[in-house]
Amino acid sequence: MTSDIPLHIDSLHQAYGRGTRVNEVLQQCHQRLQDANDPGIFLTLSSEAQIAEQLASLGPFDPDLKPLWGVPYAVKDNIDVLGLPTSAACPAFSYQPEKDAHVVTILRDAGAICLGKTNMDQFATGLTGVRTPHSIPRNPIDDSLIPGGSSSGSAVAVALGIVAFALGTDTAGSGRVPAALNNIVGIKPSLGALSNSGVVPACRSLDSVSIFSLSVLDGNKVRALLSRYDESDPFSRPMGQSWQPSSLVPSPIRR
Repeated sequence: MTSDIPLHIDSLHQAYGRGTRVNEVLQQCHQRLQDANDPGIFLTLSSEAQIAEQLASLGPFDPDLKPLWGVPYAVKDNIDVLGLPTSAACPAFSYQPEKDAHVVTILRDAGAICLGKTNMDQFATGLTGVRTPHSIPRNPIDDSLIPGGSSSGSAVAVALGIVAFALGTDTAGSGRVPAALNNIVGIKPSLGALSNSGVVPACRSLDSVSIFSLSVLDGNKVRALLSRYDESDPFSRPMGQSWQPSSLVPSPIRR
C-alpha cells in the first residue's frame, strides 16, 4: 500500500495518475479511522459491496470527465445517501431513502466515493456536537473540548484526515462552528446555491448544505460543483456552472 497520501484533491489525482489504486487510498482512510478509535464519528459506514459498486462506476481515471474521481468523502446523517439509512441521529426516526439527495447525486456522478454517514447533534438542533444519543465525537485537537455542532462527525472526519471533504449542514452555524473548533475549512454557501432536496430540514428557508475540507481550494471546488439549480427545491437559485453531471437532466432556469 502506498503510505500517507495527502487527502487533497490534486494530491490524490496526482497519485492516481502515477498508478495508485483507489482501494489503497480507501485502506488508508479506514486505517486512520481505526487509529482514531472514536466510535462517535460515523453512524454508518458504506459496506464493502457498496464501495465496490461505487468503484465499478468510476471508469478509467479521467478528472476532466469526473472532477472528483476517487476522492473519499463523508455525509452528515441528515442528508440522504441511497443504500444508507438517514436518521438525523435519532434512531426512532431512521428511514431508508429512495434516492440520493441532489448534492449526493452530483458527487456520485463526479466520481467521489462516499465512506459513510456521520454523527451530528440530533435533528441538527445544537452547536456543541454533544446532543446525540450516540457516542460523542472527540475533538482531535483537545479531547477535553467539544467537537462543535451540529455537523460534528463530518468536521472530525476531515480534521483527522479520514476523508478529503465532508458534507454538513448550516442553518445557524452548524457548519462553521465545528470547522472553527477542529481547525479546518468550513464553507456555508449562499442560501439556495446548493439544493436541499433530500436533506432533513431544520429550517427550510435558512438551511444550507455546508462543506468541510482541509483547504479553501478543495472546499471551493466542491462548492462550485454542487452549485447546481434544482427545480425540485423551491429555494434553489441558479448560480451558473460549466460542469454538468450527466446523471442530472438539465432543467429550465427559473428567473
